[in-house]
Amino acid sequence: MKIALISVTKSGNKIADKLKEKYDVDLYSTSNIKNFNLRKVTKNAMKNYRALIFVSSTGIAVRAIANFIESKDKDPAVIVIDSCKRFVISLLSGHIGGANKLTNEIANMLEAEPVITTATDNMGIIAPDVIAVNNDLEIDNLKIAKNISALLVNRKKVYFKDEEGIINCPKGYTSEIDTSDGIVVVTNKISPFNLNSKNVECLKLIRKNIVLGIGCKKNFDAETMKTQVINVLKEKNIDKRAVCKVATVDLKASESAILHLKDYLKCNLEIFSRESIKRVQHKFEGSDFVEKTIGVRGVCEPCAYLAGAVELTEKMKLNGMTLCIGKIK
Repeated sequence: MKIALISVTKSGNKIADKLKEKYDVDLYSTSNIKNFNLRKVTKNAMKNYRALIFVSSTGIAVRAIANFIESKDKDPAVIVIDSCKRFVISLLSGHIGGANKLTNEIANMLEAEPVITTATDNMGIIAPDVIAVNNDLEIDNLKIAKNISALLVNRKKVYFKDEEGIINCPKGYTSEIDTSDGIVVVTNKISPFNLNSKNVECLKLIRKNIVLGIGCKKNFDAETMKTQVINVLKEKNIDKRAVCKVATVDLKASESAILHLKDYLKCNLEIFSRESIKRVQHKFEGSDFVEKTIGVRGVCEPCAYLAGAVELTEKMKLNGMTLCIGKIK
């Protein structure tokens, strides 16, 4: 984690030196920057760092960051350390940004007192955004996540279900849906089940475990590819945000349509050599025409397989492209 330490006191330099034993810290201090401007330094840090540490009063830190706060899914972690190293205070983005976790770690290093004010943490309850961060899940709706946290703080019953059975029911939740006042479900689906049947707050935490194996004609139209892929995902009840990889053959590494799809889905692109594909292509139905054209008998299915996925669909021929949807094991 890249951290900016902003200090308005001489003690900040010593704290920075200590933290550099464990973290990647850049020091912005009145002692090492000529004409130090707190506003400019803070603006740069809020934009370019995952975490900010102020060695100052909380008042100075609050005024410094006030104009640069965006939203809890975008803001970096912000922590305040007093100049005497008595307290380490989680100020902003405690869960998604990781400020609470970092506060505890730094307090332990400095032998200081961690100060964390988020209610769920103090009650020993795992908030839904913490579940998301700890398990690399995407939060479907931040407002609903906040409302679910409020239910938990007020000791209401919140039903929890992980469709893959990977995450056990966390402390503070219930495995009984009938008496619940809210729902949290971990899924890769658009509609995992009838979430609104109880007319309660329902939150999806989206697991990114879907792989798209793709082959296509040369210079394939990007908009056509995107539209066809999105339509198939909808038909299969798969949330597009669950896609973690697009996989294809080396000949298509620079194919504009595939690159645009990868950017649109905000996922990774994994490229496989034809030699790698040849070693596994016998597992799938192949094409003499494709083999004559590019040297392998298929692209979408073997690429999805090589990307570590189990097939959810066989090869689909979609007007100039092929698609195979798989799920990471």
